[in-house]
Amino acid sequence: MSHRNARLTVHGRRLLIERVRSGRPVAHVAAEMGISRTTAHKWVRRWKQEGDAGLADRSSRPHKTPHRTAADVEARVCRLRQDRKLGPARIGPILGLPSSTVHRILTRHRLNRLAFLDRPTGEVIRRYERARPGELVHVDVKKLGRIPAGGGHKVLGRQAGRANRSSVGFDYIHSAVDDHTRLAYSEIHSDEKAATCAAFLRRAAAFFAACGIDRVERVLTDNAWPYRKSFAWRQALADIGATGKLTRIYRPQTNGKVERFNRTLLDEWAYIRTYTSNDERTQALADFIHTYNHHRCHTALGGQPPITRVNNPAGQYS
Repeated sequence: MSHRNARLTVHGRRLLIERVRSGRPVAHVAAEMGISRTTAHKWVRRWKQEGDAGLADRSSRPHKTPHRTAADVEARVCRLRQDRKLGPARIGPILGLPSSTVHRILTRHRLNRLAFLDRPTGEVIRRYERARPGELVHVDVKKLGRIPAGGGHKVLGRQAGRANRSSVGFDYIHSAVDDHTRLAYSEIHSDEKAATCAAFLRRAAAFFAACGIDRVERVLTDNAWPYRKSFAWRQALADIGATGKLTRIYRPQTNGKVERFNRTLLDEWAYIRTYTSNDERTQALADFIHTYNHHRCHTALGGQPPITRVNNPAGQYS
């Protein structure tokens, strides 16, 4: 499978084959495309053996892992974790394993976080995930102060920034996150009224469809008025063929995936650098969303970006 720093995409590999087929030396084509001759010969060989199918991404997982810990040992690690709630530093000496190996085993079996386990039984209770893309989409709005012309306190200092900020108002970042894939979509608006929320939902559904998630089945929101009472929201749900679901009152954890995305949005977009105007920050959102969906590794997806879950609905990552 191609990685985030790969020189060639599938399109680039086809271009490589076209140039080689035109009669040019492989070494010359490799040099102009910034890859090694070994890599170029590999793709030419695969194309000759398999045709265009040989140019597609494939998993880099080895066919055999002779040094992997035996299944019965892994089962003992998991039992100690769930029965006695021990960590890698204590399980390792009991079984004669390095603590780093124990940690990898726990991560592989999704037992590395004690917070996800029910203390009496050891059963995983806090980690949940829908089985297929589009089955559930989390929606939320994040309120964020606008940046005045010339910059706010991060550019001008506290005193000047406070004076410069008077009456600039707020932006409302509307976000939707697919539960299974973690694919995200966001827009910036001047309010969170019912009509705005409804129009955002329709565009979010269109975005997911363009990415390969053909249908949104359910939409989870908090208990804000536009989601509970407005006809416009109910009509938007009907238009996309989805049903609405509300979180438990005073329990934002129920909508945890989009709440966590809001935090990432602040850390990696809104506050990652000093912006000199609100327009500058607004324009940077599209690049962040693309990076988040297509390039940024996601710990819940085994280090893969969300778009890989759309292309691989089974979502089997170790």
